[in-house]
Amino acid sequence: MRPVDIIAKKRDGQALTDDEIAQFISGYTSGDIPDYQAAAFLMAVYLRGMSRSETVALTLAMARSGHMLDLSDITDYAVDKHSSGGVGDKTTLIVLPLVASMGVPVAKMSGRGLGFSGGTLDKLESIAGFNVNLSETEFKALARQEGIVLAGQTGELAPADGKLYALRDVTATVSSVPLIASSIMSKKLASGANGMVLDVKWGNGAFMETLEAARQLAETMVRIGVDAGRDVVALLSDMNQPLGRAVGNALEVAEAVDALRDRGPADLREHCLTVAAHMVRLAGRGQRWTDFDRVRQALEERLQDGSAFAAFRRMVIAQGGDVAMIDDPARLPHASTTWTLNAQESGYVAQVSALDIARAANALGAGREKKGEPVDHAVGVVVDVNVGDQVQHGQDLLTLHANDEGRLKEAKEFVSAAIAIQAAPVKPLPLFYGVIGDEPV
Repeated sequence: MRPVDIIAKKRDGQALTDDEIAQFISGYTSGDIPDYQAAAFLMAVYLRGMSRSETVALTLAMARSGHMLDLSDITDYAVDKHSSGGVGDKTTLIVLPLVASMGVPVAKMSGRGLGFSGGTLDKLESIAGFNVNLSETEFKALARQEGIVLAGQTGELAPADGKLYALRDVTATVSSVPLIASSIMSKKLASGANGMVLDVKWGNGAFMETLEAARQLAETMVRIGVDAGRDVVALLSDMNQPLGRAVGNALEVAEAVDALRDRGPADLREHCLTVAAHMVRLAGRGQRWTDFDRVRQALEERLQDGSAFAAFRRMVIAQGGDVAMIDDPARLPHASTTWTLNAQESGYVAQVSALDIARAANALGAGREKKGEPVDHAVGVVVDVNVGDQVQHGQDLLTLHANDEGRLKEAKEFVSAAIAIQAAPVKPLPLFYGVIGDEPV
């Protein structure tokens, strides 16, 4: 079938076959189908949607558009995680060492941030010398030798997704659940995972602004994984306030180190233990590590006895990073100036706007608006309160870390109304709103 016929079929609301979808994705990846036809296809999908089988076919076609990573020579069951993104989300830096400390090999490919704050790779590059650009051979060798590796995605994995993602960004077709789900899951399938835990966030600091939208995305991704023969668990988590305290690359690395030393914010600790426990349970496949509470207790012990931190150090050393920066986070990049916002009244914290905090971090230079732009690893925001906390007049609420007075002025405007205080007590926000994947969806 000609590309125009496939576009017309979807435009008219008809279901596409697996072969038609595979043909279109293959043609676009090879360059035989031009951008303007791919844009028309994306808009047709955006407007008409996709069935469950179509979404799975699209995901598999994208995953198979390039090299499929095989980790079977490292472990007979590879586990992975994915976060839909958020403010202060440094969970990968904590979860992977936790899982590795249980003797479960973890080999993860991550991306760079695009938007308000840096991605996992940007955070890691706060550590001098840390090499995120590994070949597949190097990647697998480190996974085999160290039991933990975290590096950048190669262009050979799901190249169709890279092309389509860039096109969606300029054709107003980003917010389509089938397109979002297939984009995320194609990379997960291509990266060799047998089981995966999806951390799907919702709130004013997340891509999905409502719980229902997050639930729909999570259910779609779980269905894709199940139909593709993978084990998938999705957690619905909160992003109406930052996760942890730090927002900014080096600041988040320092906070991750604190967490791995069994210190740091309680919400971040609990969140990471929950995600890690689900990953370890998947790796157990119902034969070992089956009881969630026991797995979580074992992970807590790995924090307390230093095993998790040791796994992180091992990864940093193996990938060329300056481990002295991890042993003493004061050596990480730090900003030249700080400014603190104080409470103007006593009461209870009713709001800590993740979106406003993220905008402030971006204004300071912690994120990027376009691919390839540099980030300032030292700058960011440290938030001292959570929703529900009782505060006194004059108490520190947050601190901006800046290297530029002009950027600092702009960031101050974003945080001026980020935190709301009221007289009546406020309930803390939950960390999680449900788990999808324990039962068929």
